[in-house]
Amino acid sequence: MHIVIFDDQHHKSFYPICQMRSVGDLRSGILKLRQRLEYAFNADDTAILIDPALEDLYNQRHPDWLVNRCPNDDKLYLNSRIVVSDEAIAEIKSIPPEHSLISCGQYIAIRSNREFSFGLLNIDGIQTSECQIPLYGSIADLIHDNARMINWDFEHIFYEEDNFFETETGVSVLDPYKVWIAEGVRIAPNVVLDASAGPIVVDSGATIMANAVIQGPAYIGKKTVIKIGAKIYGGTSIGPVCKIGGEIEASIIQAYSNKQHDGFLGHAYIGEWVNMGADTNNSDLKNTYKNVKIYDYAKATMIDSGSQFMGCVLGDHVKTGINVSLNTGLTVGTGSNIFGSKLFSGYVHDFSWGEADGLTRYRFSDFCDTATMVKHRRALKLISAEIELLRNIAGV
Repeated sequence: MHIVIFDDQHHKSFYPICQMRSVGDLRSGILKLRQRLEYAFNADDTAILIDPALEDLYNQRHPDWLVNRCPNDDKLYLNSRIVVSDEAIAEIKSIPPEHSLISCGQYIAIRSNREFSFGLLNIDGIQTSECQIPLYGSIADLIHDNARMINWDFEHIFYEEDNFFETETGVSVLDPYKVWIAEGVRIAPNVVLDASAGPIVVDSGATIMANAVIQGPAYIGKKTVIKIGAKIYGGTSIGPVCKIGGEIEASIIQAYSNKQHDGFLGHAYIGEWVNMGADTNNSDLKNTYKNVKIYDYAKATMIDSGSQFMGCVLGDHVKTGINVSLNTGLTVGTGSNIFGSKLFSGYVHDFSWGEADGLTRYRFSDFCDTATMVKHRRALKLISAEIELLRNIAGV
């Protein structure tokens, strides 16, 4: 049986992070949502159904993937937003042919030999059953489920994997059976790995510099550098090739992003190619202790995040200057470059430039010049489909 992981009509609720990627390629826990579904359902090969606006980008980056086309024969369609649990996996695996599971009017999973396209068009004739399997509804949901998913991924995947747990003299490890270290990791003296409240996974090629403290549950991605004296609190997932310093709590960082200097980041979701200037800070709790509102691209308005704790959401290629202050629930759109001493609140439009009370449009040619230089430092480049997608987001 083939696996088809599909985004549905709610993918815009995950903007700006999903302006440049499928919902399935959002990280929550140790893995991306797509990777976890592939593991849970023993996928040998996977097809994906995604927003057609992303199709050219995915075809250029992953020419061997099945993008918006499906294999023949029996297929299990899985919503990329499924909140994975052992119970959910067992219920989905029990679906008979030509049946589906729905929850609150939304498709969770479908088993069929028919071929569906993005948006699940022409799905008439499939028998449906109601279930209680939840779906993620926003970026805030991913942040607040991150600690649980780190635990789930560790217990189901990493606990039995080969563990290269060898640390230098002077490294303090609490509850070492919950610490998993990949090959090629470098950990300096006076580092503290505290897994007493949850597991810590440090992936291949990562470096943890002296005097850093990491509390679990936490994931440190491949080739990521944790700077001297960094403080990483539980519920944090940091993707590959990042540079991280200062204080981070309950946050998710995709990949290729830097927060090298002092400053607090809490209950936040950070896209790729983001750079946060020295002493950039975000608030994740209102002085009134009321629930924080966040911007919803699909509804074009602020909505209740459902939590007292919610920091910022920074889209891909966002840059912040030194001493920038980010208010609770702030969303900064893709490609923005913000700076100055005044507090940023609410929503900053894609490709904005300037201070909080004087934002203008970021010239697309200038943006591309900077993005090209940034990627060149990682021996990468802006590919044509990426430039075209960014141009469409910028509206130029």
